[in-house]
Amino acid sequence: MQRRSLLLSGAALGLSGAARAQAQGSHWAPARPMRLVVPFAPGGAADTVGRLLAEPLGTTLGQTVTIDNRPGGGTTIGAQAVARAAPDGLTLLYATPNVQILNPHLMRSLPYDPQRDFTPVIAILRAPKLLVVRPDFPAQDVAGLIAHGKAKPEGLTYASAGVASSGHLAAAMFGQMAGMEMLHIPFRGTAPATQDVMAGRVDFMMDNIATLLPLVRDGRMKALGVSTADPAAAAPELPPIGRTLPGFHDASFNYLLAPAGTPPEIIARLNAVLNEILDSPALTSRFEVLGIEKLGGTPQALEAMVREEHDRWGPVIERGGIRLQ
Repeated sequence: MQRRSLLLSGAALGLSGAARAQAQGSHWAPARPMRLVVPFAPGGAADTVGRLLAEPLGTTLGQTVTIDNRPGGGTTIGAQAVARAAPDGLTLLYATPNVQILNPHLMRSLPYDPQRDFTPVIAILRAPKLLVVRPDFPAQDVAGLIAHGKAKPEGLTYASAGVASSGHLAAAMFGQMAGMEMLHIPFRGTAPATQDVMAGRVDFMMDNIATLLPLVRDGRMKALGVSTADPAAAAPELPPIGRTLPGFHDASFNYLLAPAGTPPEIIARLNAVLNEILDSPALTSRFEVLGIEKLGGTPQALEAMVREEHDRWGPVIERGGIRLQ
């Protein structure tokens, strides 16, 4: 709570005069407050980042931007609310990979069309994961973990925050690419999962760097690698898993969507202002505290990224027999 207060305290992030002039010079004059729908409960990582964006976005546009938390249904409740909203640029969705990338593979039916019901706005961030074991685990690197797993008749066990969580999917892909049989042990949240790994009741886990890196720094866990294709800025000393398993890479990325049919000029305006916000030194430093990396870019680049990730995760989920309904 103290760190969250630190992240959210202070005045709005400073933006360039060009961004303010561009926003204020637009013919787009919203008649009511903007709404950023976050499909998670207050207090989590998505909620924190959403609030970090809402304050400077509202200041730049001369608008009030409220956070509308709509948790439940594996993000489907919040996504459905935005899919049905008026396409006037006043309702945005803070999206995680579930919305368009994972849920179409994990669920038999969705209350929205993951592609046709939304318009891409901007990619916000990516969150690397760490592969961790207990401090006295015999393996010292990813290759050692794979060798250890293949030597065990019963294979390795791995923990996650729940079925189809990002850590579950990342570890499942790791096992598939390494050619190992592994047993998934799902928990109700990351905290109990980390406790059982540290206690040696489960062999390893993968989860976001912001959660696991403090435990590694304190000596309570040992990190064997990072999930991104390149070393993570928050822990550059850790080698990417892909150096041992060529082609392996994973980083949960968050992004913003608008309802389908939102006018292109409004999307362009939002994209320009949000790129300025992401480039501001204040937001960059706050992201560094959380161990996450900013993205930005065009709506077209975001659309291509979503399509690529959707196609990449489908076979992993199918081979793993992973379903939510």
